[in-house]
Amino acid sequence: MEQRAARSLLFFLLLVSPFAASAGILKLNSSSPLFGIEFPPFNTAVADTGCDGKLVVAADEAAAAAEEAQQKQPASLKLHMTHRAAADAAAAGRSRTDSFLDSARKDAGRIETMHRRASTRHRAVAGSSSSPRRALSERLVATVQSGVAVGSGEYLVDVYVGTPPRRFQMIMDTGSDLNWLQCAPCLACFEQRGPVFDPSASASYRNVTCGDARCGLVSSPAPGTSRSCRRPGADPCPYYYWYGDQSNTTGDLALESFTVNLTSASAGATRRVDDVVFGCGHWNRGLFHGAAGLLGLGRGPLSFASQLRAVYGHAFSYCLVDHGSDVASKIVFGDDPVLLAHPQLNYTSFATPSPSSSDTTFYYVKLKGVLVGGELLNISAETWDVAADGSGGTIVDSGTTLSYFAEPAYGAIRQAFVDRMDRSYPLVRDFPILGPCYNVSGVERPEVPELSLLFADGAVWDFPAENYFVRLDPDVMCLAVLGTPHSGMNIIGNYQQQNFHVLYDLQNNRLGFAPRRCAEV
Repeated sequence: MEQRAARSLLFFLLLVSPFAASAGILKLNSSSPLFGIEFPPFNTAVADTGCDGKLVVAADEAAAAAEEAQQKQPASLKLHMTHRAAADAAAAGRSRTDSFLDSARKDAGRIETMHRRASTRHRAVAGSSSSPRRALSERLVATVQSGVAVGSGEYLVDVYVGTPPRRFQMIMDTGSDLNWLQCAPCLACFEQRGPVFDPSASASYRNVTCGDARCGLVSSPAPGTSRSCRRPGADPCPYYYWYGDQSNTTGDLALESFTVNLTSASAGATRRVDDVVFGCGHWNRGLFHGAAGLLGLGRGPLSFASQLRAVYGHAFSYCLVDHGSDVASKIVFGDDPVLLAHPQLNYTSFATPSPSSSDTTFYYVKLKGVLVGGELLNISAETWDVAADGSGGTIVDSGTTLSYFAEPAYGAIRQAFVDRMDRSYPLVRDFPILGPCYNVSGVERPEVPELSLLFADGAVWDFPAENYFVRLDPDVMCLAVLGTPHSGMNIIGNYQQQNFHVLYDLQNNRLGFAPRRCAEV
């Protein structure tokens, strides 16, 4: 476990290094793009645009239907994302080495937690109606930032919460369901940038009671014991949600209004989404690196994506900016016509982990093999299968930084690059954590073999070289892929997803991906 943590750690070092000129690595027939989100300063109120705060109003059904008939584009909602810049870590007095170490520990702990969750077959809870009530004429859009700033490999989503709306940066995570913020009174909390959410300052905040059916969707702070609920219509619903040995949140399940930007005819329009279920965390710990909380985008009923599904449809997509970038990109809830018309948009079906767990948090896909230099590697088919206990399989995860492959797949991938790399690049032996590594001194754009993933349904995901090789310093570049034990999960992490517009099409049970320059979207 320590070895895996160390490997994850160095990986992040590669990502955020000032010499991470990975764009200077050349791969034949390679392409690369991305998509994202962006927002104003912390805790600035959002102007009221005349929206009544209701997503669906029965009295307006007839008018809405007429409006929809005039609209050519499907409903969607867009949020801004960013990836925290390394400069912010320096400004906070944290060295890059410290940041990388923290990130590595979190990556390793996260993988261990996901493995435990999958193998113990956590119960699946049925969500709300799978059919959208009616489609709105706008897309919901949010900003997304690179999270390297605070020493994290995650991406941050800007969300406005409460009445009046206040801005908070939340970690975007497709590998978990619960949305939560650190809340006052903060009895045991990690350091975050900007003030914590104060329920007493919001006119729209209210607790979910212990008698509410939604209370049954979260674990009690006292696992293994029955939840105390003396007054079902009045007592709050305490929750406990864990991510790893050092990461968890405990507090009260609550309802609140989330305000977001819209892509519609009215420039700068916003919409308030009422009664979003989220965790108001009073005891929180872990490597969340200055974020205000977490925005869950998993498949479970409590995730932000699932809660918006009835209004904006069964699809969301994001495009992740480069690690270390301070440029905002976007995450879109609803269909994106530009993406759907992309000539290089490719799809692969989501996979069911096992017959006994058809409704899970994770987004599984079915791999068939890995190609290096255009050649399919000799990896046994069982390497990609989900075991009877729920372990194994392959997931797409925005919260894990690197991509990980279980043995013997990882060993085969590593050896394939050693065998096929240009001999003019000397192998750097015994380089810590990552490997293989090469001396590329004086080479501005080194050429590397292509890397592609082959899915069981025939789809192929081709990655640009900068998504799987990273330059640690001007002279050394390394393969940015690591291994997990034989029974471990295969994970397509966010580093490999950079500059791809990734679509989660739950209506058609498929994952879409298209190369796109996310910083330009």
